[in-house]
Amino acid sequence: MMRLYLRFYFALVASLFLFVLATVTLWHYTGGSAEQTGITLSRLVENALPPAGAPREEQQQALRKLTAGLPDAVTVFDRNGAVVAAIGRPLAQPPARPHDGLGMMVAWDHGPIHYVPLADGRWLAASVPIGAHARFLFHIVLTLLAVAIGVAAFPIVRQISRRLERLQQGVESLGAGDLTARVAVEGRDEVARLAESFNRAAGRIEQLVLGHKALLANASHELRTPLARIRLAVELMKESADPKLKQGLEQDIAELDWLVDEILLASRLDTVTETLAAEELDLLALAAEECARYDSVQLDGKVIAIRGDARLLRRLLRNLLENARRHGAPPNQVRIARDNGHAVITVWDSGPGVPPSEFENVFRPFYRPKEAGDRAGSGLGLSLVRQIARRHGGDARCAPLDHGRSCFVVTLPACS
Repeated sequence: MMRLYLRFYFALVASLFLFVLATVTLWHYTGGSAEQTGITLSRLVENALPPAGAPREEQQQALRKLTAGLPDAVTVFDRNGAVVAAIGRPLAQPPARPHDGLGMMVAWDHGPIHYVPLADGRWLAASVPIGAHARFLFHIVLTLLAVAIGVAAFPIVRQISRRLERLQQGVESLGAGDLTARVAVEGRDEVARLAESFNRAAGRIEQLVLGHKALLANASHELRTPLARIRLAVELMKESADPKLKQGLEQDIAELDWLVDEILLASRLDTVTETLAAEELDLLALAAEECARYDSVQLDGKVIAIRGDARLLRRLLRNLLENARRHGAPPNQVRIARDNGHAVITVWDSGPGVPPSEFENVFRPFYRPKEAGDRAGSGLGLSLVRQIARRHGGDARCAPLDHGRSCFVVTLPACS
């Protein structure tokens, strides 16, 4: 992809090139007024002088009459460069080749000398300007001017695009989760106003996200207080309560407590951008510890070392196993494998699996399939799985298996 400042600069250079080309082409086919002056002067001089074969005395007399009142030197040369008539001091011979049949100026030791070529091959030379000699000089000046504009425009274009690049970096930082990202406001043009608008928008987003985070944290904290009182009341009921009622209350309390934990963790993963406290871990051993919490879970794999946050990776595995317990059918399978420098966690069960149309939906926060019914849970478990995997440089997805079933696949960078 071509950088923006290069596109601006190439557009400017191309415009200059087209301008020079159009000007030169127009000059070539139409001729300029200066060159037409040279052609006219050449014809007038030729008409005023006798033919080229006339005696030198006749040409000398005609030249004296033609230049009457001019204090400068004037000389007529034949096609071989020999002097046929002269007024004043001797002048240098004309150039060997005429330029497009028009006059041209050459430098000489005694000052510039101007030449007008005649149609019969003779040359008229004078120390006073007598013709217009603009074509070659005009082309050179026009080309040099275009080059100068192109060179001077580069730092200007680069300065504008550099401010846009800094604005792009600010947008990317904000998109990556750095809520404090701001850009410097430079100048008073549209780019500066865009930077001001970005800073205002980033400030509002930061306030909204921080307020949302504070609300979640406070609400979760407040929920724990009544949960603790309810748990204490259930414990004090002892044997006097209906066992089924007591079991249902304990299950509801556990689910509420789990939901509070998941909301807090999701909020922290959404808003905290600092680097994880990574340590080297044995993924197979970590999976074995979590699988031991559940019945009918079969673990298979090899020892693979990864770097990451042990607490978050335990939650990742636990959420996958909890999802299989809620929505699948035993036995549940967990496999740890290595693939192209990545550790791959695959979890599946004997149930029907997830329909292909729901492969992405199941990772949305608070998404509950209609067919899940009372087993739906909070809808945050798989969303947290993907968030944790991506915070570790990996990803999570749902993949098809044989017979219409599906599995969950998590990839994490493995230690070499």
